[in-house]
Amino acid sequence: MISRRQTLALGAASLAAGAAPAFAAAKKPIIVNALGGIMNPNIRLGQKTQLLTGGADLDIDTRAIADARASGVTAVNCTLGYVSGPDDPHQVSIDDLDQWDALVNANPADLMVVRKASDLLKARDENKIGLIYGFQNALQVGEHLERVDEYAARGVRVIQITYNPANTLGDGSMAPANRGLTPLGHKVVEKLNAARLMVDLSHSGEQTCLDAIAASKAPISINHTGCRALTDLPRNKTDAELRGVAEKGGFVGIYFMPFLTLDGHPHATDVVAHIEHALQVCGEDHVGIGTDGSITAIDDLKVYQGALEKEIADRVAAGIGAKGERPDTYPFVVDLRGVDQFRTLAGMLSAKGHPARVIDKILGLNFLSYAREIWG
Repeated sequence: MISRRQTLALGAASLAAGAAPAFAAAKKPIIVNALGGIMNPNIRLGQKTQLLTGGADLDIDTRAIADARASGVTAVNCTLGYVSGPDDPHQVSIDDLDQWDALVNANPADLMVVRKASDLLKARDENKIGLIYGFQNALQVGEHLERVDEYAARGVRVIQITYNPANTLGDGSMAPANRGLTPLGHKVVEKLNAARLMVDLSHSGEQTCLDAIAASKAPISINHTGCRALTDLPRNKTDAELRGVAEKGGFVGIYFMPFLTLDGHPHATDVVAHIEHALQVCGEDHVGIGTDGSITAIDDLKVYQGALEKEIADRVAAGIGAKGERPDTYPFVVDLRGVDQFRTLAGMLSAKGHPARVIDKILGLNFLSYAREIWG
């Protein structure tokens, strides 16, 4: 069993919205999706296409690259490695790293691996898509703390402590006990700090998140979440969690996911509302975006609906689903998707009175600052 973004790409059609404002930066802006993907979701739905060399199993084709460039995105934190399932977590993670490395090596004009903050600037200036290797579980580390160094050497830059269920490090957001960080979890956080990797608390339970904030010697992140003060669902973070991240100098990315509203059918205005709440709690220097989706459009939503129903059923059967996701809830925001999603969001934020310098921070400069602090 693999995660949502590995089974279905979460992109969709572009928005017919008003023109977005010019960005504050003189150069092409830095836009970082703190959790997302660059796949073409239509491949999984049976569409024939021209795949990138090495991109067959990853659903990455020439359209996905063209769409990523058209969107203006600089870099994306792409989920790879073990998330859940019966296979050996460490071996799954190594195999995935091999596959992604092969893809990048076969397409050097289009892709590059982001290992340090300056690589984000390099990706922008060389018109490449920066790939940030990230894990959405730390079960593959387990008791073998030396694996953190192995993963770091392979280019992994983000490790999430838990997925939705509990693991040996702590409780995920759907674990009913809401235990805190375990003794092993404390050791792993310490090791991640020593290796200068991002400690991501997305998907964690509240107490695990608060404990990890306190335990970490470095700023931490919640790369894709919403605000529980606006929508009381487990995948969203409380003000205490958001404030704790900001006070430690970390980063919070707001997603484009069904958890933004109780009915599971959010719109772009809901994304803006969650961003604005996060700005109020965290301040303008700590908020960004982690859409939890791809860029390329799903061309036939009726066909996709059937695939989504199966995917939700599989997640429930595997025990990794989250409250608020159902067969009728798209894992994206219907009117904030496709190649115009970042420009549209910028335009909406501008219309609400946010200055261009703050919009630039939200779209990518805050993540860049956080990356400089952690990766150097």
